[in-house]
Amino acid sequence: MTSQVSSPTEQADGAVLGEQREAAGTKDVRRLERVIIRFAGDSGDGMQLTGDRFTSETASFGNDLSTLPNFPAEIRAPAGTLPGVSSFQLHFADHDILTPGDAPNVLVAMNPAALKANIGDLPRGAEIIVNTDEFTKRALQKVGYAASPLEDGSLDGYQLHPVPLTTLTVEALKEFDLSRKEAERSKNMFALGLLSWMYHRPTEGTERFLRSKFAKKPDIAAANIAAFRAGWNFGETTEDFAVSYEVAPAAQAFPVGTYRNISGNLALAYGLVAASRQADLPLYLGSYPITPASDILHELSRHKNFGVRTFQAEDEIAGIGAALGAAFGGALAVTTTSGPGVALKSETIGLAVSLELPLLIVDIQRGGPSTGLPTKTEQADLLQAMYGRNGEAPVPVVAPRTPADCFDAALEAARIALAYRTPVFLLSDGYLANGSEPWRIPELDELPDLRVRFATGPNHTLADGTEVFWPYKRDARTLARPWAIPGTPGLEHRIGGIEKQDGTGNISYDPANHDFMVRTRQAKVDGIEVPDIEVDDPDGARTLVLGWGSTYGPITAAVRRLRTTGEAIAQAHLRHLNPFPKNLGTVLERYDKVVIPEMNLGQLATLVRARYLVDAHSYNQVNGMPFKAEQLATALKEAIDG
Repeated sequence: MTSQVSSPTEQADGAVLGEQREAAGTKDVRRLERVIIRFAGDSGDGMQLTGDRFTSETASFGNDLSTLPNFPAEIRAPAGTLPGVSSFQLHFADHDILTPGDAPNVLVAMNPAALKANIGDLPRGAEIIVNTDEFTKRALQKVGYAASPLEDGSLDGYQLHPVPLTTLTVEALKEFDLSRKEAERSKNMFALGLLSWMYHRPTEGTERFLRSKFAKKPDIAAANIAAFRAGWNFGETTEDFAVSYEVAPAAQAFPVGTYRNISGNLALAYGLVAASRQADLPLYLGSYPITPASDILHELSRHKNFGVRTFQAEDEIAGIGAALGAAFGGALAVTTTSGPGVALKSETIGLAVSLELPLLIVDIQRGGPSTGLPTKTEQADLLQAMYGRNGEAPVPVVAPRTPADCFDAALEAARIALAYRTPVFLLSDGYLANGSEPWRIPELDELPDLRVRFATGPNHTLADGTEVFWPYKRDARTLARPWAIPGTPGLEHRIGGIEKQDGTGNISYDPANHDFMVRTRQAKVDGIEVPDIEVDDPDGARTLVLGWGSTYGPITAAVRRLRTTGEAIAQAHLRHLNPFPKNLGTVLERYDKVVIPEMNLGQLATLVRARYLVDAHSYNQVNGMPFKAEQLATALKEAIDG
């Protein structure tokens, strides 16, 4: 979650808290503070489903958790090859944690490719559970193994558990009328059952899920449940697993409330629905499917009962065009995309700036440029969101910092769009979108009031006393123009991309008017009221680490590690990237060194240097994966000492 209290447990993954104690039967149970598990296999092995189910049961048990799904962009890469490996990493603990973990304590490898692709991330002593049935000569040759790593001694530094998962699954399902191929598909449930036994995870939720998922195929549901139970029983009875583990609920990590596990895209979708209800406006999504944003379209399409309308357009331009039309019609309008789609939407975003209508542009960033890395994460669209349009077209930018925070960020983006009549960028990324963590479900009275007042009549009196409606007459505080619903008698007005005359909205080519309108639109964005940035600096540090977006978890974990060793370091994290918080310059001036870690080549650092003339130091990574806490801690220590 988000506590700033230093924790020495960030130093050692899976540290043993207590002595072994006798369990019921002959097996010992060890209690751990935290565990990092990675499931890995072919894209068709169901690793994402397995990880999701283990995560859901872990959340219901009350652990704090953080996840990192990692899968190829290909719908089905060649089976048994390194490009086809899909993995799901879960970090869960009895205390407050912030990241999916740097290195797994346990790897479940369904084939040689999964082992080879992930073995480099494992520390010595980690447990490896392998499906020995897949370690055939052909499968080994596919990934370049000259000999089986299960037999050549290369895994002697690990706790190896060879398990014939496929054979055991087929044997467990022999009473079902299934072909061998059909039975083999349940081996991921066998593995899930085994891991559920090892870590004392609840089982009822998974069995309910399987009955629901395969409600129209009860035989398949029963087979998967049987495989799941067989995996549990195998762990209980086999001599190879002499110890199981307990990770207690994180009772001290959570404020009082009702919690659920939530991914970033789901939290964002819920935030948009909540914003529309708090604004008392229908929610309209105009979108074109694109990884990793499509889940928002899928989720919102399920909520017609909340006044949500979703339109899957033929392309990105049509999607945002429909959304802007909905904004003109009085809806809370949203369009969702990723970086390549933002490029296609840029002209219509500029039109929204000119029309001064509320529109949310949700950009779930991914690796680029062009098609790039569709299933990997990056933070490289910041400058595109800031400047990626022709002319002077300022757009506010908001960025969530954790999966659960996507809910609050959606509400904040909607607040700005509605209050200031402007398009707003919401910059999430693939790491937040697909990752998950516990989320406290807010009470209704905790949500902001976003209701708006539409124009209902004339708002200006001419010199001759005639009352008229001026569509560009502005609110004195926000500089927002009135929002007039089409069809309201007497409020007819021009709309379009050609420059407007101040006040009247008539087409204008007057140079002085254009200069005034450009400066007014910029002043409106500059004047948006955003909270001051908060600084976490308990020790009077000389070095500040400044972040934005999804780097929050790794940065905070790294800062905790440094403070545990006695280092003084300050931390601040930006939600609002345009405009910046008004106190940001004052904060930066207090520190001798400012370090900005980003998953790009230094885009925020460029903005900070240009705006505040601060010699900010960049620490950058663009490999499609989030930062590791230890990696950041090392870099920050060098900055402190340098």
